[in-house]
Amino acid sequence: MTADDNRIDRRWEQLHTWGPYGFLGVSIVLGVVSADPGTPRSTWLTAWSLVGAAVVLQLWWHAKRSRRTDRGRTPSAAGSAYYALRWALAFVLTWLSPFFAFYAASGYMDADELLPRRWRRPGLLASAVTVAGAQTGGMPLRSVLQWLLFGVLLVANSVLQVGVAHLTEQEKQRSLERTETIAALRQALDENAALHAQLLLQAREAGVADERRRLAAEIHDTIAQGLAGIIAQLQVVANTPDPAVAEDHVGRALALARHSLGEARRSVHNLAPVALEHDGLPEALRKTVAEWGERTGIRAEFTVTGTAEQLHEEVAATLLRIVQEALSNAARHARASRVGVTLSFLGDFPGGEVILDIRDDGTGFDLLAVPARSRAGGFGLDGMRARAERIAGSLTVESEPGLGTALSARVPLVRHDN
Repeated sequence: MTADDNRIDRRWEQLHTWGPYGFLGVSIVLGVVSADPGTPRSTWLTAWSLVGAAVVLQLWWHAKRSRRTDRGRTPSAAGSAYYALRWALAFVLTWLSPFFAFYAASGYMDADELLPRRWRRPGLLASAVTVAGAQTGGMPLRSVLQWLLFGVLLVANSVLQVGVAHLTEQEKQRSLERTETIAALRQALDENAALHAQLLLQAREAGVADERRRLAAEIHDTIAQGLAGIIAQLQVVANTPDPAVAEDHVGRALALARHSLGEARRSVHNLAPVALEHDGLPEALRKTVAEWGERTGIRAEFTVTGTAEQLHEEVAATLLRIVQEALSNAARHARASRVGVTLSFLGDFPGGEVILDIRDDGTGFDLLAVPARSRAGGFGLDGMRARAERIAGSLTVESEPGLGTALSARVPLVRHDN
């Protein structure tokens, strides 16, 4: 149901609740103003007694209707009794003053909610009789002309009310059908959304499975075959006493090893992060940190110290992945306002080293409360430490609750092999 439908329903609810009070009030005012000063005292007492009974009836139904969860929309025995009593009071009051036809007209607007379907038309007809009698000049009718006029007005009121009731019923049916259609559409949309999410998950799983099969086939056809060939050549060397034959097979093993190394490097290159496809590690880290800062709204700075060098693809990819994981942790857990990333090249001593520092001023954490690393390597700190250790590096973490976090990854400076 739309907001407009809800607003219309609330207004109908207000009309059904307060309308009879308003009609009764208008009838009382007009009846008193137009009353003949010579009206007998007994007539006034009767009129005011009936008005009091009408007010009590309205208050009783108001309280009863307020306690109902359906707000009086479903016909009931109490609703039918209220309709009949109200009609009877209005009928008698119109004998005393035709202006109480306003109160009698209340039956036009709520017969569909108070009366069962089989009594709805008779109820409307009864209200029309009261209204037509008042329009004729009031009960009782004393002349043939009044009776003729009453018949015409009764037919006119009945036709009008039956037509309005029919249109109201059709509108309710259309509203119900529209509500059911909207509910069906919402259900279909929810089902489509769930199906779309399921298809995306299946597509992702299928993509992962295809990539695993491709990598398995590539490793089997290249690296594994090369290693098997090397083992075969070295077994010949181990079993032959002829130095010439041994030297020949050692040469073949070396050639296979070089070829396998090339294939391994090609596979690693194909799996390298997209950020390193066209940029070196410093530029890739600069863009990664800047994009992360724009996305999260956290002040992020990147600094390079020392002489930047072109690193081996696996080293560059490892450091990039560590930074990405550290920034992800800072965004999810640290609630930091500032993050700094520093890449330091120390190539002055033999071998050289690359140091990656990530610092934030977030909430920090208790290092002793961090779960132990699982056998699978895990994610977060364990995942970063495992990445560094795979390339003969290390990762250290310093953090205290409320004092931020500092991570430092140290890896060998392995230059790009041109």
